[in-house]
Amino acid sequence: MIANIQIAALEQQKAGSASSPVFSIIAPVHNEEDVLRELYRRVRDVMDQTGEAWELLLIDDGSTDSSAALIASLNTADVRVRGISLSRNYGFQVAVSAGLDHAQGDAVVLIDADLQDPPEVILDMIERWQEGYEVVYGVRGERDGETWFKKVTASAFYRLIQRITNVDIPLDTGDFRLMDRRVVDAIKAMPERSRFLRGMVSWVGYRQTGVVYHRHSRYAGRTKFTLKKMVRFALDAITSFSYFPLQLASYVGFFFAGLSALAILVVIALRLFGADAPLMGQATTLVVVLFLGSVQLICLGIIGEYLGRIYDEVKARPLYLIDRKWGIEEAVK
Repeated sequence: MIANIQIAALEQQKAGSASSPVFSIIAPVHNEEDVLRELYRRVRDVMDQTGEAWELLLIDDGSTDSSAALIASLNTADVRVRGISLSRNYGFQVAVSAGLDHAQGDAVVLIDADLQDPPEVILDMIERWQEGYEVVYGVRGERDGETWFKKVTASAFYRLIQRITNVDIPLDTGDFRLMDRRVVDAIKAMPERSRFLRGMVSWVGYRQTGVVYHRHSRYAGRTKFTLKKMVRFALDAITSFSYFPLQLASYVGFFFAGLSALAILVVIALRLFGADAPLMGQATTLVVVLFLGSVQLICLGIIGEYLGRIYDEVKARPLYLIDRKWGIEEAVK
């Protein structure tokens, strides 16, 4: 199945796997059967240049194609490839969290499986890590293969989240980054369910720096990040790191309270001076009532979003369940 993968140095790889890896590369996988072989080849070619022990940790996030079988085959061919298959599709953020729970490296790299984030940039990240930085994040310069809508909304989201939170989240960054072991351990100690890892890494602090890179088009297949998932991701990010929507609801309430007080004074003045009050018909009253009712429902919806997250937290369900593992049992500390 993986005849095109070079395994001439298999014995050396097995010997190296006996020691704890210095670097762990985590790649969540969801229906990426057309990409996995190339992902492994490029990661292997890059990481072998470091001269250090490494592992590629593939997290199958409920794939319905042959991704899980390919992960098993890659593990058989190269024991440095380890895999986890989750019991269902939990989403990218949870899949990454599962990888962090099982990564062994002193430095951990998060990367998309679709090869939009080139593995070759990892060498630049390692260089900055060796200079003393605990977090080295990828800054997207040029972005190929993305629609204008995706670029505009992504740019607007990054700038919005930076303005309404107290956490300094770098602009135009994704989850492609290298983290020191102390940062990984800090994130593992954060049990929240609605996870926004970019914000969590920024919240942790420590010394952080960026590496600008050229983001490529997908190697194969179609994006799994639909508009619905983008909206949910944005809501998780905002509600996890900002109270601004709740504050906005209060601001709107005070604004309309002031507007109502002003309107009362205007109506009283018109009555006292005997003037015909304009816009006082039944239709106007109905429009005003409907408008204010809509504002109230929107505010209740904002409160409901935060309340729903509290509800998820207090249930304390496991963040994910594992179906199968490859090369993990004997490797986890």
